[in-house]
Amino acid sequence: MKHYCDQWIEEWCQDNGWTDLYVETHNTYWAFPPGAVMPEPIPPAVLRVIKTKKGWSVQERWWSLTAILGTVISGILTYWLKCPMPLVFAFAFNAVTVAQMEVEEC
Repeated sequence: MKHYCDQWIEEWCQDNGWTDLYVETHNTYWAFPPGAVMPEPIPPAVLRVIKTKKGWSVQERWWSLTAILGTVISGILTYWLKCPMPLVFAFAFNAVTVAQMEVEEC
């Protein structure tokens, strides 16, 4: 899951003089600092500040909405079918979704 929108990182790079942004994985960003000849990873502290300021990415919003809707539908199905299995499946899906929402520290 992408925790940062690439546009957010590009804006930060332009504002701080970093150039040639490169996205290695979903949440690993490299760029050339001002006056440097080798790219460096964007500092994790900067990524935390950007995340705090901008909030959830599009993917995080989509997964959260899917988890909420799935839980509501599972609750209705559990009541209608008189069977707890839809809620069990919703719980498992939500557990995976919450684990994916965790931002990995470098």
